[in-house]
Amino acid sequence: MRLLRASRKSCGNTLPEAVIAIAILGITAAAVIGSFNLGLFLTGIVRENQRATQALLENLETIRLYSWSQVTSNGFIPTSFTNYYDPQAVSGFQGVVYQGTVVITNFPYSTSYSTNMRQLVVTLKWQGAGNLPRQRQVSTYIARDGMQNYVY
Repeated sequence: MRLLRASRKSCGNTLPEAVIAIAILGITAAAVIGSFNLGLFLTGIVRENQRATQALLENLETIRLYSWSQVTSNGFIPTSFTNYYDPQAVSGFQGVVYQGTVVITNFPYSTSYSTNMRQLVVTLKWQGAGNLPRQRQVSTYIARDGMQNYVY
C-alpha cells in the first residue's frame, strides 16, 4: 500500500480563510440578534398600543353611560385621568404611565338637533418603548336621548 502525501498548499485552512469565516459568522450573529431586538421592540409597542386602546375605550364608554345632566354639568366629569400599563402591580412597578384628557364640547355641526348633542374627545399620551412620545385620540358623540336612558 502506498500513501500519497498531500502537498503543503492543500493542508488545512489558512489564516485568511479562518478570519473570513469568523467575520461571516459575526455578521450573521449580529443580524440574528438585531432581528430579535427589533421583534421585542415591536412587541412592546403593540402591547402599549393595545393598553392605550383599552384605557381610551374604558373612559369613553363610561362617559357615554352618564345621564345627560351629568354630561352637561360642569365639573362632574374629570378633565384628566391617569392609567397604568399594569394597575394591579406594586406601586412604582406598574409600567407605562398613560396621561389622559377628556374634552366635551358642543356638537360641531349646525343642525336642528345640535343642542341635544355633545362631542366627546378623549386623548391619551405616554412615553413608549425607547422613550418615544406616543399619543392616541378617539372622538364620539353623545345624544340627549342616547344609551344612558336605557341603563339608569
